[in-house]
Amino acid sequence: MSNKNFPRLIIAATQSGSGKTTITAGLLAALKKRGLDVQSYKVGPDYIDTGWHSLASGKISHNLDSWLVGSDKLKEIFMTTSSGADISIIEGVMGLYDGGRGGISSTAEISKLLNAPVVLVIDGKSMGTSAAAIALGFREFDRTINFAGVILNRLGSDSHKKMIVDALDKLGIKCFGAIKRNDEFILPERHLGLIPTTENNSVDVIKKICAAVETQVDVDALIDIAKNSSCLDDLSLRIAHCALRIKIAVAKDEAFNFYYGESLKELERLGAEIIFFSPLNDEHLPEVDGLIIGGGFPEMFAARLEQNKNIRAEIFRAAQAGLPIFAECGGFMYLMKNLVDFNGKSFEMCGVLDGAATMTNKLQTVGYVEAEILSDCVIGRAGDKIRAHEFHFSTANLITGEKIFKCRRMRTGKEYFAGAAKKNLVASYLHIHFAGCPDAAKNFVDACKNFGGVLNGNYQ
Repeated sequence: MSNKNFPRLIIAATQSGSGKTTITAGLLAALKKRGLDVQSYKVGPDYIDTGWHSLASGKISHNLDSWLVGSDKLKEIFMTTSSGADISIIEGVMGLYDGGRGGISSTAEISKLLNAPVVLVIDGKSMGTSAAAIALGFREFDRTINFAGVILNRLGSDSHKKMIVDALDKLGIKCFGAIKRNDEFILPERHLGLIPTTENNSVDVIKKICAAVETQVDVDALIDIAKNSSCLDDLSLRIAHCALRIKIAVAKDEAFNFYYGESLKELERLGAEIIFFSPLNDEHLPEVDGLIIGGGFPEMFAARLEQNKNIRAEIFRAAQAGLPIFAECGGFMYLMKNLVDFNGKSFEMCGVLDGAATMTNKLQTVGYVEAEILSDCVIGRAGDKIRAHEFHFSTANLITGEKIFKCRRMRTGKEYFAGAAKKNLVASYLHIHFAGCPDAAKNFVDACKNFGGVLNGNYQ
């Protein structure tokens, strides 16, 4: 084991909505503009923020979640994906000290795991010298964190900035910049958070944010902080790949795009070739040995999904024939007979599961979950436990189908049964990370291998 420097920096915040995604995206774009090879990350399970990162940096962004993958695997993911990068920028989740029960997968925890310096974003709107008091509180709350300083956001004027910076100077807290209020910097949102970059005029927004960061933030000072990060122990990483054995179709378009990059990489390491297809635009399934339909926003594209009758019919026939299928959240909804949108309008979906997903105006579930598999299936055996995250505004009313998971919410301890299993299908609202559930990944690949060749080319 050797020591290696990984230039890195965490952009944290006092709370959600402070503007850390905006500032992170602008910083990534500014660093890329300087010709640096920049790698980005998001603390926690969020899928959408990583899309903004990728747009700004030009590279896939990765999630760092100590609940979904564990601390050691998190370090491995970070060092594997950041090796060779000039600088790595990690966006935090919620407030600096917020996370799951006991602070698991909080930005503070990840900063300690990676020994990374933290820059705190403070929303200065409607606040003066009190911003300095907030910064002091966050610094003093846990002195084991490498608290480098702050970036002020949404300031109204130069005098507003001076008032806060003068107070910070008295406390010995470095201010790396102050972004003035600008409604053009607001990233569009909907019920699950930010709208994915595939659905909005995001390129222009990134350019404007980048220009603001370049002129209002001391980017050079942030680079120096990152470069002076302490060395990390090299884990002598193992990145062995199995020989190519099977092909897995993965739904990916505007409606389905919630995937962890390293989760799919885990399948590839086990010998899977990932073939992307679009339930919105493609008329046929590719010839494959397995199918994954991840989360996303099928409710926003329900009419188009309904119109593509051919691919829905092929998915139905593939499921009936026993093609191994794993579906998460939006994919779970898509496999049902009907999807009822926010306006109460019902749309036909694949009909693999006899039931309906109904959108509600109230958040149904959000948080980390431990799920016990109740019967042998394509991702495991009865009694196996997996770690997952759940976040949805819809309810599932299934008429038939065996519940496949017994879930326990980590924050409250509440237990409930969830998901559905049918032949070689497993579907639920749960999001899992295959890098943190390697046995589940291997089981699914093995199921695809055992099925391989039976149905290829015969969905139509």
